[in-house]
Amino acid sequence: MRTDARSRGRRRWAPRAARTRIIGWVLLLVLLALAAVVVVTWRLLVAATDERMATSLQAEVAEFRRLVDTGIDPRTGAAFGSVDDVLSAVLTYNQARPNEKFLAYVDGAYRYQSRVEAPVRLSDDARFTALVGSVSESRSGSYASGAGEVLYVAVPVSLDGAPGSGVVVAAFFADLEREAADSTARLMLVVGGLTSLAAAGGAWVVAGRILRPVRDVAETAQGITETDLSGRIEVPDGPGDELADLARSVNAMLDRVETGVAAQRRFLDDAGHELRTPITIVRGHLEVLDPTDPADVRDTVALVDDELDRMNRIVGELLLLARAEQPAFVRPHAVDVAALTAEVGRKVARLGDRDWVVEETAELDAVLDPQRVTQAVVALADNAVHVTAPGDRVVLGSRLVGDELRFRVTDSGPGIDPDDRTRLFERFARGPAGRGRSEGAGLGLAIVAAIAAAHGGRVELDSAPGRGATFTLVLPAHPAPSADGTVDDASATAEDPHPAGGTP
Repeated sequence: MRTDARSRGRRRWAPRAARTRIIGWVLLLVLLALAAVVVVTWRLLVAATDERMATSLQAEVAEFRRLVDTGIDPRTGAAFGSVDDVLSAVLTYNQARPNEKFLAYVDGAYRYQSRVEAPVRLSDDARFTALVGSVSESRSGSYASGAGEVLYVAVPVSLDGAPGSGVVVAAFFADLEREAADSTARLMLVVGGLTSLAAAGGAWVVAGRILRPVRDVAETAQGITETDLSGRIEVPDGPGDELADLARSVNAMLDRVETGVAAQRRFLDDAGHELRTPITIVRGHLEVLDPTDPADVRDTVALVDDELDRMNRIVGELLLLARAEQPAFVRPHAVDVAALTAEVGRKVARLGDRDWVVEETAELDAVLDPQRVTQAVVALADNAVHVTAPGDRVVLGSRLVGDELRFRVTDSGPGIDPDDRTRLFERFARGPAGRGRSEGAGLGLAIVAAIAAAHGGRVELDSAPGRGATFTLVLPAHPAPSADGTVDDASATAEDPHPAGGTP
């Protein structure tokens, strides 16, 4: 329970909007970059200051020694008479910089210092006096004073023939000297912080504009219902960016969904109508059936049996169309196309008294589902039977054209008007008067189109009123590998002398 409470607390405080998370990450990255720049800059400035102080101390030591080595007091032009005179001259002729201090000690006791004001009096600091007042050789180091770190150099001074010994000390109040670097870093932090806030504000506005299509997608998706699929996302004209592409993709998806739902509704309405008709016929005849009349009972039973057969055919075709959308609808394997074409020719000869002609066959072994291909060609042949009269010619054939395998059925029926060609392949669509049987459910050509699509192909139709029609099942030609693993390339077949839509 405690864990659940913590989880709820985290969810309550966690940023929920993508906009907030984007601004949070942007601000975090900016602050991290700012901190890195400030720290690096500050360290470089401090290092430069330390180097400047070290160089200045070494220059002061060199100046001390140069003055002492001459042995002449510049104030009088005579030789130094004592160590005290040397120390006095050294401090007189060397000007201390800001935060710099010169001190002189004689026999371990403080004697002189430069006149520059200092935050603390090192001359009164007994520990510092004990550290530098009696050195016998040059010494440099760091000392922690009341004003912070002090960098110093102590140089012993002696004079031949003169009693006593002295020490000259050059010191820098390092923390005060570094104050400029610290001030620069603080200023960078303040300016960088204000800039980061301004950048966060700008990023908030920009992120809102960038994420607008995402909000539109969410609002549009929430507005989509089972009865209203018309909502779309507004996309500005022009090439746009990735989010505009996302909005266009979602709109295209919604178009497909709306089209699919509309087709499904039409399909359900048509299916309900097709199934309701035989039920109504059966119920109407049963209501007026005279059970005492054997002839009436016999006729009614025959009618009911015929309507039940029709319902069974409709249900079977609907199930077939439903299975056509599943991956296992076709089971392709290597097939001798010439033998398959001849076998289909023998089967369709039983459909009706027509002049059946197998005009040509493709001589190759191809990978396809022979059962489904046979089913499609038989359906096209059955359609041809119902638009022709006994003795009329119906031509079948298969041919390899380029990388396509084409099975065609040509009839000499009344033909099809161009306005009806696309509608014929829709579910429950029937041909115009004189083409197609009235008792059919209008699913035959839809099944043929589904079989073609499952193979990755299509169905082509070439027809004109009064000159018959040619239906062509066009499938990708996948030659079957031979025994040695090679593929027989028969795709160089000459162009079909009878185009897929022509009538021989």
